[in-house]
Amino acid sequence: MKAEYVLSLALIIAAFVVSAWAYPNLPDKVAGHWNASGEVNGYMPKFWGLFLMPFVMALMLPLFMAIPRIDPLKKNILQFIGYFRMLVLVLFGFFFYIHMLIIFANLGVAFNMTVMMLPAIALLFYFLGIVIENARQNWFVGIRTPWTLSSRRVWDRTHKLGGKLFRVVALLALAATFMGEFGLFVFIAAAIAVSFYLVACSYFEYRKESGK
Repeated sequence: MKAEYVLSLALIIAAFVVSAWAYPNLPDKVAGHWNASGEVNGYMPKFWGLFLMPFVMALMLPLFMAIPRIDPLKKNILQFIGYFRMLVLVLFGFFFYIHMLIIFANLGVAFNMTVMMLPAIALLFYFLGIVIENARQNWFVGIRTPWTLSSRRVWDRTHKLGGKLFRVVALLALAATFMGEFGLFVFIAAAIAVSFYLVACSYFEYRKESGK
């Protein structure tokens, strides 16, 4: 097993261990949702609040390990396999970090959930930008539209642009940390706008290519 997968498995085990440790110290209902101001506005049963994320992580790891083998374009994935494996580790690190925030918030540690989450989201989006810019045509990782999957040229042009725009969104997420409640909405709006823009770009790039 590759080192990135071993480390991801270690994070899954650590998530289960910390959840089991915290379980006796929490009430039957735990905070499970926070608003843009970082205030609790939703609760859930203790078991799911503590173990949902570890279970999701445990289910996701075999899928990520299988992707390079089951993708019809697996030869292309092998061309950026180093970025793919690092993406797995970054994603599991992100999930583990969010899980720790949820647990320690419920244990009474005082912090603003939104302020603590945004830097991690910024790091995730920045690395996603790097992966997207280097991704080759495949069915699982990247901006997968009918037009990028139909043309390698459209894929490459869309992903070169997408990589840059995702890193811009990452910087906005980092800046949003200092904007208070308004900052989260700025980040969400930017992420949605970039997603729609890239889908539209892939369509018009394909139209351009077809017209030629």
